[in-house]
Amino acid sequence: LTVVRPESQTSGEPASAGLSELSEVELVTACLDGRTGAFHLIVDRHRRSVYQLCYRFVANHEDASDLTQDVFLRAYRGLKNFRGQSSIATWLYRIGVNVCLNRVTAKGLETEPIEAERHVDTTLESPRERLIREERAAQVRTAIARLPEKQRAALILRMYHDLSHQEIADIVGSSVGAVKANVFHALQNLKKLMSGGLR
Repeated sequence: LTVVRPESQTSGEPASAGLSELSEVELVTACLDGRTGAFHLIVDRHRRSVYQLCYRFVANHEDASDLTQDVFLRAYRGLKNFRGQSSIATWLYRIGVNVCLNRVTAKGLETEPIEAERHVDTTLESPRERLIREERAAQVRTAIARLPEKQRAALILRMYHDLSHQEIADIVGSSVGAVKANVFHALQNLKKLMSGGLR
């Protein structure tokens, strides 16, 4: 499976023609029925959010792109198991979290800092201020990478993707109470790691 846009197909009318009005469950059914362009439409709708999730875990564009491809490949292979009990977005997040945690565990990759650089105005920043900010960002990356997997996943989904505790619970397959506890403990552990100098 190659994750491409429907427009990249060259024969006849766009592959997604007639599919855009379908509900998510109907779109999955169309995929299983072999309708050309149905899965490409799912990819188009969710590629950005899946990529952003992957990037939060690995903080590397190349790795995030590879992981995004892997998420959609697994989704394509597992479509028959989609029951519509959650949204496609939640289902893809669930696959994405599992894929990312497996990759991070295997390679020891670090996460992106909470102070994402794109949210920081650097136009008036002095070299000293920039150095301090970059050092802190590296500390936050290292600290998040040291969190237990469940805490790491809950923190990323809550802080970066602004998902509700219920949405996170649906994604990671746990209770709302467990998610709240994981987010709380993740923040506490993050503070301890940061104040301890990460030694």
